[in-house]
Amino acid sequence: MFGSALRALQNKWRSYRHRFVPWMVLNLSRNEKTLRQVTERCKDKLVPDVEVSESLLRLFTLLSHGAELRQFQGAQVTREEEQHGGDPQEAMLQCLGFCIERRPSSLERAGTGVFVSRGLVPRGATVAMYPGTVYQPHEPILLQSIRNPFVFRCIDGVLVDGNDRSVSRMVFRSCSGRDRLGPFLTSDTSWLTEAPLNPLAVGQYVNNCSNERPANVCYQEYDVPDGFPIELRRFLPNVNYSLDTQRPLRCVVLVSLRDISAGEELFSNYYTIVH
Repeated sequence: MFGSALRALQNKWRSYRHRFVPWMVLNLSRNEKTLRQVTERCKDKLVPDVEVSESLLRLFTLLSHGAELRQFQGAQVTREEEQHGGDPQEAMLQCLGFCIERRPSSLERAGTGVFVSRGLVPRGATVAMYPGTVYQPHEPILLQSIRNPFVFRCIDGVLVDGNDRSVSRMVFRSCSGRDRLGPFLTSDTSWLTEAPLNPLAVGQYVNNCSNERPANVCYQEYDVPDGFPIELRRFLPNVNYSLDTQRPLRCVVLVSLRDISAGEELFSNYYTIVH
């Protein structure tokens, strides 16, 4: 019994260590490509914020109009599609030219990963978004962070909790319901399910790179502009923990470093954040 419990603990650790920062720091010296990317940290954004906004607006607009188009064509539309749009994967393929999806990672014991399932991702494309509750540096996150490998730290200390389970799940749902503006939703809770209505909202499952599998995407901080249409904010997979925050909503997007073909897994560098 003790042996089986020990093996279960070892398997849990092998999966978790890929997101455990102290372990990754200790292994930097063994990973020459990752170390080189860290020391050559990007100072400028790979793509301007305006291009990120344009990509999101195109996709969100298509998602929003998808249900209306399907109804016009006489197709049967679910209640969720009536509210949020048509088939997210088809909308993504039509709008961005590629699809991504979650599936078991190609890394041994790394759990879930994110793959390009169809199309071609061009260099500089917004490939995914890191969903979750956004915490300012002074806000409490101790309880939510316990056994949570999905807390993402931005350069300025802002944290994004991308965990879709337990306390983190309840906090996001609560904050999302709180911030509703009359008939308008200001965030998307569907990323907490197996079928996110915003197909980009799976960035928390992108695994860390290695010498054998170098990074093909990088994280980029993106503050949602004030002029972002209120009717499309329902597709944003992020929400502020505090109601009274005066700064724009922080999002983190993943941008492609090169062309990525269908069948390839996305790999990021957990140390490289472009701000």
